[in-house]
Amino acid sequence: MSEAEPHIIDSAFKGACPRCGAPSLFAGWIKFAERCRGCGLDYAAFNVGDGPAAFLTLIVGTIITVLSIWVELAFSPPVWLHLLLWIPLTILLVVFSLRWAKGALLALEYRNAAREGRLKEPKP
Repeated sequence: MSEAEPHIIDSAFKGACPRCGAPSLFAGWIKFAERCRGCGLDYAAFNVGDGPAAFLTLIVGTIITVLSIWVELAFSPPVWLHLLLWIPLTILLVVFSLRWAKGALLALEYRNAAREGRLKEPKP
């Protein structure tokens, strides 16, 4: 990591460009900008894909499952209360953490020079 490159946490939480640190990573809540306004880094060259959603499904799903089991065993609330608690909480956790996860994954792709995998042509 060079001196000018921000930490991955800055890209995740502040929307900082992984190259120059300008706050230009996002054009919307979870939509990436086309390129950095500071250094011109092309964000379209990175393919974050469904990685953040998959990680969040596992992480948030585990948290919600553990909490719901604990609440059930400790308080035994009715089913409607479980639905009222866990469905909105799950949606909120995923929506609010998706931006951070996407920013961190793009910064990791940049830092590790990750590119789309391509099969090499066999030599004749």
